Amino acid sequence: MSEEPAIAAQEAAPRCGFVALLGAPNVGKSTLLNALVGTKVAIVSPKPQTTRSRVTGIVMEGDSQLIFVDLPGVFQPRRRFDRAMVASAWQGIADADITCLIVDATRPDDGETLAVVDQLKKSGRRAVLVLNKIDLVTREALLPIVAAFDRDGIFDGTYLISASTGDGVADLRAALAAKVPVGPHLFPDDQLTDLPQRLLAAEITREQIFLQLHEEVPYSVAVETEKWTERPDGSVRIDQVIYVMRDGQKAIVLGKGGARIKTLGQKSREQLEAVLDRRVHLFLYVKVRQNWAEDPGQFREWGLDYNA
Repeated sequence: MSEEPAIAAQEAAPRCGFVALLGAPNVGKSTLLNALVGTKVAIVSPKPQTTRSRVTGIVMEGDSQLIFVDLPGVFQPRRRFDRAMVASAWQGIADADITCLIVDATRPDDGETLAVVDQLKKSGRRAVLVLNKIDLVTREALLPIVAAFDRDGIFDGTYLISASTGDGVADLRAALAAKVPVGPHLFPDDQLTDLPQRLLAAEITREQIFLQLHEEVPYSVAVETEKWTERPDGSVRIDQVIYVMRDGQKAIVLGKGGARIKTLGQKSREQLEAVLDRRVHLFLYVKVRQNWAEDPGQFREWGLDYNA
């Protein structure tokens, strides 16, 4: 009896798997996730350590469902909050079917990246190497970088991409679709993320704070969607609280005469309307909460382990 029908049936079977996006801070993981999904599901900032919790993006590629998990950047933790983020990243790897190590091609020998590679070796975990930001380096410079990582012996394939331009992203997505296990899809085929809308809305506002405040204030800020009110006309009213640790930080976020908070609200509203595809009425409030980074409830909201 021929095995060809069985082989064909296996090839046509649906596939589904979790793909962890791992790397040092600011290597472009969130930009890559948004490029893979085709819309914003993760906030993007030129500042490191922007992602605080696991953000999931869901992609259909042929009959394969790829569940991408954008993990917090791996760095040397100093505070409880930092430890929780790093622990979340390593737990995300343990739960994933495939691990993609994202490396910034402009700084491939960065100490934090090399530390991640070393930890992967120690854990016996294999990964796919994704060399990002190739648009910022010459082609001649890429070969030695790839050769250096190949010597580590832990990578199952290397992909050269630019998440910001989209170069190579489709090839990476197709390759991962062929690698994930055969199995049923875990989410509806048209779902793009499992991130609750209230949390996504808070993250979009926090992104604007990162983009517009150049002091250290963004790292001392938390945003909470306090109310979500559906309106009869199909629009939504969103009330958010921006928590800061000190009165001086509150003054910075508000700006002179409230100018900065007005700009933050306008930019956030525009992003929210684009993502939600509906009219948004956004109201922002700033409050001082000195120890929000030690609040167990805040950790739970982001899916972090307070005792990590």
